[in-house]
Amino acid sequence: MTGPGIDVVPANEAPWEDLQAVFGQRGLAHDCQCQWFKLRPAEWKSTTWEDRAASLRGQANSGTPGAQTTGLLAYLAGEPVGWCAVEPRTAYPRLLGMRVPWAGRDEDRDDAGVWTVSCFATRAGHRRRGVSRALARAAVDFARERGARSLEGYALETEPGREVAWGELYVGGRGVFEAAGFREVARPTPRRVVMRIDFARATPPAPPPPSPG
Repeated sequence: MTGPGIDVVPANEAPWEDLQAVFGQRGLAHDCQCQWFKLRPAEWKSTTWEDRAASLRGQANSGTPGAQTTGLLAYLAGEPVGWCAVEPRTAYPRLLGMRVPWAGRDEDRDDAGVWTVSCFATRAGHRRRGVSRALARAAVDFARERGARSLEGYALETEPGREVAWGELYVGGRGVFEAAGFREVARPTPRRVVMRIDFARATPPAPPPPSPG
């Protein structure tokens, strides 16, 4: 899976050290370890970043080709530069209990056929180079190949000329999803847009006609 000069691989095919290089030694990604949607509020408060890192390591199965994994890692010229989480929506207890993603939608929250791109992280020094867009495109293939019926994200709608903190963009900007073929299906708040792509199922071949006689 590739982007504009960017190679994307499932996280289980990459070393754990590469994933941690993307998250860095401080900041929101380092502290969160992609556990925000995994943990309910009380659970979040009771964990340290070391706890969260241990959880992520088990979820990503870094360095274990063939194992299940929960995300993708992007490389530029062989250097790890980005991460995105992608797995069934039911894997995110906090998300299932939130109000915003569901406003105005008649959705079965327990439908495991719907997958989610919940989080992006781009390594400091490599932003604005198409890393998130490459990851979003790769996430589409990743989810579809593993049996997802749909894939959705909860994009931030940015305004021209308005500064956006990098911490806000961990969910991805609208343009990131549009470039990967997602379309808007709901707008629960003025700045939050539910973007979704539905995968068409191939029509099964018709059975052969009965033999004469």
